[in-house]
Amino acid sequence: MNKIDYFKKELEYIKSEDILESAKYMINILPDYFFEIPASSTGKYHPKFAASTCGLVKHTKVAVRIAHELLSDSALNKFTAREKDLIIMGLILHDGLKSGLNHSKYTLVEHPLLIANYIKENKDNLKLSEEELEKLCNAISSHMGPWNTDFNGNEVLPVPKTAIERFVHMCDFLASKKFLEVPFEKNEIIGWHKHLFGIY
Repeated sequence: MNKIDYFKKELEYIKSEDILESAKYMINILPDYFFEIPASSTGKYHPKFAASTCGLVKHTKVAVRIAHELLSDSALNKFTAREKDLIIMGLILHDGLKSGLNHSKYTLVEHPLLIANYIKENKDNLKLSEEELEKLCNAISSHMGPWNTDFNGNEVLPVPKTAIERFVHMCDFLASKKFLEVPFEKNEIIGWHKHLFGIY
């Protein structure tokens, strides 16, 4: 399995070579199941494209594509070039341990913290400053937004506070909406821009 090939297109959006290399390193150490499972273990919370084999990869691709489209419009954001790269990296990795390191049967509520901690554990192999590492991990940790409680109603995840954190949450949130059906062919988005905006 060549894990980098799954996100070849998405990695092209990252312009900073050091952030790109860091993203590639983390993709390569994600568990194999990430590249195979649906986005939702129950099928309740994601569009059809994300409900089958490789669905989590497809959900991730859509979240990244939404970010890329929005980040391309200077009227919608004031992020620096490196912050944009961190956003793309964060979205590629945000569900990387959705079922833990050892593939739990169900989604783990704490999965944002698991992947953020996994990144921090591997920080010596990444080419990010401490500040950038914090921005990245905080955005990933809070990507669930207000859905931050466990099954007993206890708050277990942080909520987004900064512009980067809110942006990452927004892209993940939109990518999970059932009304937004994105066409795929061989795990790649096709004609999505025209499909989304009704241009044929």
